[in-house]
Amino acid sequence: MDRITRSMQSLNESVVEKSKHTPISFEGFLRKLVDNPSFVLRNVFQAFHDMVVSYLGEGVDEYSDDPESINFVKYDCYSLFAEGVDHPFFADRLFANRFVNLVKALKRGAQQNMVYIFRGPPGCGKSTFLNNLLLKIEEYSNTEEGLRYEIVWRFNRQTVGKIPENEAFTVFEKLYDLLESKSKKATPKIFTKQDEIHGIFNEYIDIPCPSHDHPILIIPKKYRREFLENLFDDSEFKEKLFSEMEYDWIFKENPCTICTSLYQALLEKYGTLEKVFQIIYARPYRFNRQLGEGISIYNPGDEQVSQKVHKDEFIQSRLNYILNQSNKVRYIYSQYAKTNNGVYGLMDIKSHNTQRLIELHNIISEGVHKVEDIEENVYSLLVAVMNPEDQKNIQNFKSFSDRISYINIPYVMDLNTEVEIYRNIFGKNIDSKFLPRVLRNFARVIISTRISSQSKALLEWVQDPEKYKLYCDKSLNLLKMEIYSGHIPEWLLEEDRKRFNAKMRRKIIAESETEGEHGISGRDSIRYFNDFYSTYAKENKLINMAGLFKFFTSPHEEINKIISNEFLDSLLHLYDYTVLQEVNESLYYYNKEQISKDILNYLFAVNFEIGSSEKCPFTGDKLDITEEFLEGIEERILGKKMTKEKSKEFREGTQKEYTTSVLANQVKEILKAKIYESLYDRYIYNIKEKALDPFLKNENFRRAIKDYGKKDFKTYDKRIKTDVQYLIKNLCIKFSYTEQGAQEVCIYVIDNDLAKKYGVSQ
Repeated sequence: MDRITRSMQSLNESVVEKSKHTPISFEGFLRKLVDNPSFVLRNVFQAFHDMVVSYLGEGVDEYSDDPESINFVKYDCYSLFAEGVDHPFFADRLFANRFVNLVKALKRGAQQNMVYIFRGPPGCGKSTFLNNLLLKIEEYSNTEEGLRYEIVWRFNRQTVGKIPENEAFTVFEKLYDLLESKSKKATPKIFTKQDEIHGIFNEYIDIPCPSHDHPILIIPKKYRREFLENLFDDSEFKEKLFSEMEYDWIFKENPCTICTSLYQALLEKYGTLEKVFQIIYARPYRFNRQLGEGISIYNPGDEQVSQKVHKDEFIQSRLNYILNQSNKVRYIYSQYAKTNNGVYGLMDIKSHNTQRLIELHNIISEGVHKVEDIEENVYSLLVAVMNPEDQKNIQNFKSFSDRISYINIPYVMDLNTEVEIYRNIFGKNIDSKFLPRVLRNFARVIISTRISSQSKALLEWVQDPEKYKLYCDKSLNLLKMEIYSGHIPEWLLEEDRKRFNAKMRRKIIAESETEGEHGISGRDSIRYFNDFYSTYAKENKLINMAGLFKFFTSPHEEINKIISNEFLDSLLHLYDYTVLQEVNESLYYYNKEQISKDILNYLFAVNFEIGSSEKCPFTGDKLDITEEFLEGIEERILGKKMTKEKSKEFREGTQKEYTTSVLANQVKEILKAKIYESLYDRYIYNIKEKALDPFLKNENFRRAIKDYGKKDFKTYDKRIKTDVQYLIKNLCIKFSYTEQGAQEVCIYVIDNDLAKKYGVSQ
């Protein structure tokens, strides 16, 4: 029994804690407004923005220092769309930026008279997206952080007097009056504190605004500006309030017809504003999707309700008695009132939802809805999801064209997000079954079917794709995938990096608006991955590129039709190039001091004639300045493809930049100079490419890699063991290989002679 009592007490405390926000007087509301105006003065669009920001944060721009950055930001959408939901939705970088830009526009005030339709092909997850979004809106709106207020009219029973017996009373109210008449002391013995909190038996009659009007709207519109001028001292918020579109709704919107009528009737009855405002209270606006309060979503199969007009006879009887006049205030409203200043959604524009969208036309264009002979204000966030082919259902309504904002929600085109979907469905441990990069390459193959085969923007930028044939397809889709993922690949030539300006970046990102409606769907992608994974995941063998290549080139009619062998070949080239760089990087021994001395000696030597002998003031080395000396360092900086002409041009350019930007004999200055940093980076890059050279002709090196971790590894000489251990360790630390994976990729690089393929070794 003790356990039962404790459990019931805990439940009771939780419910009471959640319901602790009781209505506050209008004066109390104004105090909260003055204390925290930006929090209290929020409509649904501002609160929606605040909710999204609370989940996503500001995002990360990996190239924030780049003057050509277009703020194509990485947002972590997991907590908003995937955490704590039955069916996670994974937003890729393109859609996340598109969505956040919409949310920011809504906050700025660009929200009126529009319906926002998220349009995407079957299998893209748009229904899951909307359901998860609505769930988080509901959760946020019922928290302290998402708290917003609505009007409630509170009448004191003692002031109003006892309502006659023939009025529509509940059993509870009759019981309450009976007990009151007998003994006031009897009440506490029967009714608990919880009854009082929930308003079942208390001294008030509460009449809520069915349209959930913000309390500030009860101030007559023509006096609202002056009222707020007097309410706020000169402050930063006051300037924003009267100048920014974000708060334009405060000065334009009207309260609902019921609140307006009640306000006027009470003013006539009492004769003073003071008494009227003593009746006006503010209470939290609670969202409840199940009850259709604040948030409501309709599926195509949900039939239209026969009752277009909602009434509450009980509240109407109270109003009639309070005002001593029948129907002076008519308490009638529509379904749209219940989601006013909330969210009204349609799941797919077909069947009954087509008619619902058409009915929204007057609301979208005028902001009002007719309920019998009264007008009802509707200021809601109107959202829907739609398949592209269903657009024909509304295309004949031309007046809708400028009232609808389409937000594309296509198949995933960011490879990082595609991989995250596989991890979510098949478990995060799937990475341990793959060699690094192979899992991401599976995602690249899938995404290649969703991207256009030709890109005008890419061809305008990279005018000769042939120069990247060793690690990119001729359509440059592999390059586009990197950009869609927010990454500028290292293999881009300097000339193309310089041409990759803000204008060009926007053109490339803009192409994503017309992509992702075709190709392998999200559902089919998961099906193909399941086939691939179950076929090639073995107990003691990692899935490699050979397995991936075999899966996509084996007889499979569905896949073969949409995936080209040319793309698969290019993907393999990119993989080969990348793993070669990883092996070189892992094998390369840094000698920063020697590299720095070479560059400093070179920068000094280019200022003298061939045949001179000079002492470098930066290093203290005595230099015999010969052609061989200069070319030796130039080859490390420019690579083996250096020619006599390039060498001469480079030497002259370096000497000119040195004399114009660096003062002689200033070591500290030269170490900070851009020319020093540039030569240092290029030097390291090129000598890394030759790190594998000394080992390629040594068969013992290959055998030592295969024997790593076995008893036979001890039989090799100390230098080879040290080199192999260093290589394996770095691959594991720098590139997340397992020891088994590091061994396999090293053998792959050597056996396929990748160094020769990419011109790294001669």
